[in-house]
Amino acid sequence: MSDKKMKKIVAETFLDLAHMLETGQSGKKIPIAVTAIGSEHGEETIYSAALEAAKKGITVKVIGTRDVKAENLESVLVSSEEEGHKKMDEMLSNKEVYGAVTMHYPFPIGVSTVGRVITPAAGRKMYLATTTGTSSVNRVEGMIKNAIYGIVTAKACGVSEPLVGILNVDGARQTEIALQKLKENGYDIRFASSGRSDGGMIMRGNDLLTASADVMVMDSLTGNVLSKLLSAYTTGGKYESLGYGYGPGIGEGFEKLIMIVSRASGVPVIEGAVEFAREMLLGEYQKVLSEEFKKARKAGLDDILLELKSGKREESADAIKAPPKEVVTEEILGIEIMDLEDAVTCLWGAGIYAESGMGCTGPVVLVGEHNLEQARTILSQKKFIG
Repeated sequence: MSDKKMKKIVAETFLDLAHMLETGQSGKKIPIAVTAIGSEHGEETIYSAALEAAKKGITVKVIGTRDVKAENLESVLVSSEEEGHKKMDEMLSNKEVYGAVTMHYPFPIGVSTVGRVITPAAGRKMYLATTTGTSSVNRVEGMIKNAIYGIVTAKACGVSEPLVGILNVDGARQTEIALQKLKENGYDIRFASSGRSDGGMIMRGNDLLTASADVMVMDSLTGNVLSKLLSAYTTGGKYESLGYGYGPGIGEGFEKLIMIVSRASGVPVIEGAVEFAREMLLGEYQKVLSEEFKKARKAGLDDILLELKSGKREESADAIKAPPKEVVTEEILGIEIMDLEDAVTCLWGAGIYAESGMGCTGPVVLVGEHNLEQARTILSQKKFIG
């Protein structure tokens, strides 16, 4: 038996044991939730995908309006998309499931998703780092973190020495310099080489098609477009038929395994996302995340990021402290990503506790329900929103 297969068996055994101790349920269970309401192709598509995953031995709990019974498949009935998301969070918190696949989640700043696609020219798996969420409001800092998030995801899924390339977008050269510095300081990062004649770790469009890199680094908006394109280019765009979705939300301190798919994702992609979630769990991705950031910090990551931030903020903003923390459930949309932290600070200055986040349509400011209208008024007066 190979070492990889043995490690997978051991990881699965420990997860099964943890589930039994926490819930009292025995059996081959590493349950994964899937929310069904909201798909452009109807709930039937989600249930069909869940059933296909269940046939492969994965325990799936579908949160939706239909009661479907099958081996390894359980229905959790709700009446709305909002209720479904609340139920998903509750099940994750209670360890009724260890991961979830859903079409929307407001990740906090610092967390973004690493997608996985199948490249058309070579039929290879490639990790897009990242595809939704925002690792940092500073573009280059975000791309540096995206590279580490991509490495974490690839390693958790069994790619022991992933090759990292940087897509030729704004900030690519600064990101290259920073990653080279990490490598020089001892961080074990392996760089890909472009398939074009001049090589180098800056990747071109051709490299996306041929998977010249295992991990392709970019900003999340570019990654989101590419994920859609590579998932739906064979169908005309309305049905995502290839790949594994937009991937898991990765970030330090974020412990929920939440996999994002699109409302346009079809059966193969939803099924792939469930399989992707199981791989992440068996690969102990949280342990990999901790180890990679520990090694990166030893190589000077914090100093490199501090250099990027120096001189960017006004002293007056630094002097404003957050009000007492409270539960924030309401989203205010329409804020430019570069203004997001300033908007939060503005509300703090007015005595309103707020947090930054990323919704499915872009950046959001999160506030308590009782502060929603006042916060909107302040942000409108200050020209953060229309």
